[in-house]
Amino acid sequence: MVNSGDTAFMLICAALVCLMTPGLAFFYGGLVRRKNVLTIMMQSFISMGIVTIIWFVIGFSLAFGPDVAGLIGSVKYAFLNGVGLVPSPSYGPTIPFVTFFSYQLMFAVITPALITGAFADRVNFKSYLVFLTVWSLLVYIPLAHWLWGGGFLAKMGVVDFAGGIVVHASAGMAALASVFAVGKRIVRPGEDLVPHDITYVALGTGLLWFGWFGFNSGSALAANQVAAVAFVNTNIAAAAAMVAWLAISWMREKRPSFVGALTGAVAGLATITPAAGYVQPWAAFVIGLLAAIVCYAAITFRIRFKWDDALDVWGVHGVGGVLGTVCVGIFASRAINGISGLWEGDYHQLLVQLFAVIFASVYAFAVTYVVLKAVNAIMPVRVGEQEEIAGLDQSIHGETAYTL
Repeated sequence: MVNSGDTAFMLICAALVCLMTPGLAFFYGGLVRRKNVLTIMMQSFISMGIVTIIWFVIGFSLAFGPDVAGLIGSVKYAFLNGVGLVPSPSYGPTIPFVTFFSYQLMFAVITPALITGAFADRVNFKSYLVFLTVWSLLVYIPLAHWLWGGGFLAKMGVVDFAGGIVVHASAGMAALASVFAVGKRIVRPGEDLVPHDITYVALGTGLLWFGWFGFNSGSALAANQVAAVAFVNTNIAAAAAMVAWLAISWMREKRPSFVGALTGAVAGLATITPAAGYVQPWAAFVIGLLAAIVCYAAITFRIRFKWDDALDVWGVHGVGGVLGTVCVGIFASRAINGISGLWEGDYHQLLVQLFAVIFASVYAFAVTYVVLKAVNAIMPVRVGEQEEIAGLDQSIHGETAYTL
């Protein structure tokens, strides 16, 4: 039976998650050079259009339709056939099925947009549209089915509350694959790569943090106790990671970096995502601290090996998603949501979490690399040297962000 309170709560959560994609556009837009700000913002916004169409036509059905051999959903719900006002027992028994569709759509929209931060400043927009479409079909949708749609990982007992694997690990490992498939940016002698507008980064972080409450709390699929705990855990982890990252960067770089503090908050949010509805608040605090330490170390590692992940998608989202998924297997508390981790003596949960995150990470990396190489065989993934030097805003879109 439909519960109006749960339905209203889930519609609000869906709207909050929808806001996260524009928030990501501002976050990424502020981090790039001025000549590429419109391009990377458009890559986020266009995902709202392209992925919505994919999700409506076939994506939702393949992710959440009746399971076929544990690998993919059927086409039963193509074009929203049978997705209406009646609740689905498996996907929110107190909300209309179409509400669940809307909520999950927002996750599908933001995930491929996360990847764009890795290959910022150098990818052809036409090729990006092809990549966006193919990646959604071959990576995001299968992972969503395997974990949330009754696929083989879910049958093994793997849990992912709000997207540690489905969203963050998949996007982060895809980002790393794109770094190797696309290549490094062209940087002229003396050219500065610092963020062109840190106020945009702050605005984007604020919108992401605000939307993340819907991202995590809404994954309870009802206005209940689990949603309340997820809300609290989300904020605690983000706060702990922000302060810890600031402290680490301050000690190492001898200055309190605003960008560092903002990056730490996002790392904490990404890391708590898979665990938000399974752990106690004290564990969320620990996870936030671990997020700052491990993700900061990952970025330091990336810099040392000169991987050109322009906006550190792998270090923040990929590593954070992996860490948070493992932390579920360690800190999950049966009193919160019926799942126990290693802390309560359940070794099996940790083992299945480890298997799932390794398998999904390798899958996302490998398929992304192959997709980018295949697209490049048909049309250049990367823009020409002169276009890249001039900036993609002007050379591709014929527009500029600022008239000075």
